[in-house]
Amino acid sequence: MQALGRQILAEFYECDENILRDEEAIRKAMLEACEIGKATVVSDTFHSFSPYGVSGVVVIAESHVAVHTWPEYGYAAVDIFTCGQTISPWDLFKHLQKCFKSKHTSNMELRRGLFDTGNEPIKHKPY
Repeated sequence: MQALGRQILAEFYECDENILRDEEAIRKAMLEACEIGKATVVSDTFHSFSPYGVSGVVVIAESHVAVHTWPEYGYAAVDIFTCGQTISPWDLFKHLQKCFKSKHTSNMELRRGLFDTGNEPIKHKPY
């Protein structure tokens, strides 16, 4: 079985609370992760909540990267979904772990869109 995409569900614990409160720092980290992973950024949107916490998403041609933070717990939930073979979602994961100064992580990788194509590779639309 071949997969259209790979999705990492990541939990970052014991993060720097000040970073998780800072919408611009989160946005910068997410965009840098996409650049490091050679993802094609289409758009991004982020929102700060009162009294604290940030949610945001970077839409990439290869799918998306989303984040939700709970600074009061030093916790961030991240979803990294990439399609095709041009990006490793783990490169994005490692960069975000460093930027959030996470001391502990939990994660799982899912293969999305499973197809039995025999020996034929999965076809993706050109960008």
